[in-house]
Amino acid sequence: MDHVVYLDAKAKELAKILSGEKKMIIRGAAGRKMPYDRVHTGDRLYFTVNDGSGKIQAAADVIDVYQSAKMSVTESQELVAQNQDKLCLSAAQTERWAGKKFLVLVTIGAAVSLPPFAIDRSAFGNMDDWLLVEDIQPLILKD
Repeated sequence: MDHVVYLDAKAKELAKILSGEKKMIIRGAAGRKMPYDRVHTGDRLYFTVNDGSGKIQAAADVIDVYQSAKMSVTESQELVAQNQDKLCLSAAQTERWAGKKFLVLVTIGAAVSLPPFAIDRSAFGNMDDWLLVEDIQPLILKD
């Protein structure tokens, strides 16, 4: 299964992933939303930055997935703190994710830089920061 994951431009997440400093992606919410129960070991993540370019720039394989049960604010904050060495979150990102009732922590393998390419987003009605695309190949736009 392929996924498109939007990364935080201000926090320089893509650079941290490509350097190997950042080894884990986090998503969370008050409920079980994407990618909860939708991302699995062996899936492929394609990374784009939320800078308006819309270009996929790198990819990595999913090594492990942790999906929390419903947590208290304190439990959520502790989970984020325990994984900060792999998450490499900025203060703003920590504030955004720590405290969510449900968290998904996705450990990734070594990322590879790709020649930037765009995908057809017309099939997706939402503007979420995580898209389940099944197979990215048919979505690649030709220049």
